[in-house]
Amino acid sequence: MTQHDRPPSARRDELLERAYQYALEHGLAQLSLRPLAAAIGSSPRVLLFLFGSKDELIRALLARARADELTALRRARDAGGSEDLVATIRTTWRWLVDPAHRPMLILWLQAYARSLSEPDGPWAGFARQTVEDWLGLLAALPGGGHGGDATRDALGLALLRGALLDLLATGDVERTTAVVERCVRLVEAGER
Repeated sequence: MTQHDRPPSARRDELLERAYQYALEHGLAQLSLRPLAAAIGSSPRVLLFLFGSKDELIRALLARARADELTALRRARDAGGSEDLVATIRTTWRWLVDPAHRPMLILWLQAYARSLSEPDGPWAGFARQTVEDWLGLLAALPGGGHGGDATRDALGLALLRGALLDLLATGDVERTTAVVERCVRLVEAGER
């Protein structure tokens, strides 16, 4: 019986949440079942029973991370009352630079990089999916996506992702924020 054939389990959900918190603190790059199981009050055997394999557990953790990412990005977009790309970029950037979100963003970056370097592993498709997720959020804005200029949405994504990579590498909030703001002003000027 595969993990997908099993009925929903409260214990599985509980352990997935604990494993996600563990991954936020320790990352996924060197995930090992024994230390994970010990840290979350389980055993490798129970994790394998509930998730089917280590790869399936990683897939479940990545799905959980994507759900968190999408929820957070939607909240950031909606909190700013964002009616356009520029407002969404500013609101999203404020969310991205908040130190409280750093663990999730580092986990996202690890998964993104692994999906590029190991395209057939449990990380398969993660990078492409998150690009589509972010573009979908930008396309949902008035004038975005199919009815608007899709390259404009991609510009917003490129700006946010590039600045985010720089921020995660350097921790320099002031400089990366200044870059985002300068690019946003250029976009605004080009639209007038």
